[in-house]
Amino acid sequence: MRDRIIMTKKELQRKAILDLISRKDMTKIEGAELLGVTPRHLRRIEQRYRAEDVEGLIHKSRGKSSNRSYKKGYKDQIVSLYLDKYEGFGPTLAAEKLEEEDGIKVNSETLRLWLRGCGAWQEKRVRRKHCKRRQRRSRFGEMLQLDGSIHHWLPDSQKHTCLMNLVDDATGKTLSLMDEGETTFAALSLLKTWIELHGIPRSIYVDLKSLYVSPKSLKEQEDTGVEGGWLTHFSRVCKELGIRIIKAYSPQAKGRVERNHAVYQDRFVKELKLRGVKSLAQANEILMNGFIDKLNKKFMKEPSCLEDGHVALRSDQVLEEIFCWEYDRQIYNDGTIRFENKYYQLEKSGDFTPYPKVKIKVKRTLEGKILLFYKDSKLIYREIEERPSMNDEKRRKVYTSCDRSQLSRANRNKTPWGQFNSGWLKNTRGYNIVEQRGQWK
Repeated sequence: MRDRIIMTKKELQRKAILDLISRKDMTKIEGAELLGVTPRHLRRIEQRYRAEDVEGLIHKSRGKSSNRSYKKGYKDQIVSLYLDKYEGFGPTLAAEKLEEEDGIKVNSETLRLWLRGCGAWQEKRVRRKHCKRRQRRSRFGEMLQLDGSIHHWLPDSQKHTCLMNLVDDATGKTLSLMDEGETTFAALSLLKTWIELHGIPRSIYVDLKSLYVSPKSLKEQEDTGVEGGWLTHFSRVCKELGIRIIKAYSPQAKGRVERNHAVYQDRFVKELKLRGVKSLAQANEILMNGFIDKLNKKFMKEPSCLEDGHVALRSDQVLEEIFCWEYDRQIYNDGTIRFENKYYQLEKSGDFTPYPKVKIKVKRTLEGKILLFYKDSKLIYREIEERPSMNDEKRRKVYTSCDRSQLSRANRNKTPWGQFNSGWLKNTRGYNIVEQRGQWK
């Protein structure tokens, strides 16, 4: 018998009850009820106790490896593979990648325990403030949340880039693209792609960046209490499509898209590192060719109402003409306009004749195409290298300094000083020019 025996509270309780039964102070039926076992199993325990004494009450598998444990060396193999290839990955994502890339299936919680045991993974404790939960919108497309995440997305690159992220509030479905920054081009391109896939959303939740909301409009609202009519290019597009813009005055207000940024910063950065991506074009190709679909399949939820909240495009709505930069220009006398240091000659089209001083709309599409409109009519134009010059006879004569001096001396009598002060016409030599040349009429 060993010198020291370690027993649990459960095993000590069994010993005490078996001693009471052996002294006839308790029946076996009462003892079985206290231990929570059947009388038959209590007899087995009593037989082991009599045969082996206290050691018979200790669990036989104590100190031994589980029958369902992995083979010897399997744990070391996975941990070394993690350190070589997936260092920095979370246990859940690492378990997924081990199964996808290497064909090794291991439970994420088992991997978490192994990594914590060897010090390769340490959980990050996040303290959160108490906030009241806002219920999700009931229908898909009833409200979208849009935001950009500036981050070191590309591996081995010190330059910050931006991931534009669009998240549906009801389902958590996401759509994203990469760009140099949080620009109007990126925001319009992402919203246009969403509309082509699903339709026009009812509203969109954005922050107070000047890309989405005009600072002049906010200033008027502060001064008068009424929101002004200043529109950015993005808000103009939303107004034309009937999309309501909801302004968020704190990051927590649109927390769904903010939390979704963390998913991309964890999973997408590591995906780009695994693929060895170096450019934004390659990153966008990975996003559109399956990565977003995997995220939506894993994290998307069913809406409480199955009715689609999107609105279909009307037949008269052309996305190319809506998703653009829009400017006002005035027609010159020669029927031309100037836009971005280029000249465009307007042609007569239909009932429209390019009269001077008429204001028209110039639209530059996302693809860089220039469109000209007068009211709702599309105009025909051609680009010219330079603005046509005026005729030589209409060109203003250029005078030299000597010419201007001679004209001034010849016409000085026509000035008020010459008409009402004849003495002024005397030159420095002392004789009167009027007497010499005669009286001017």
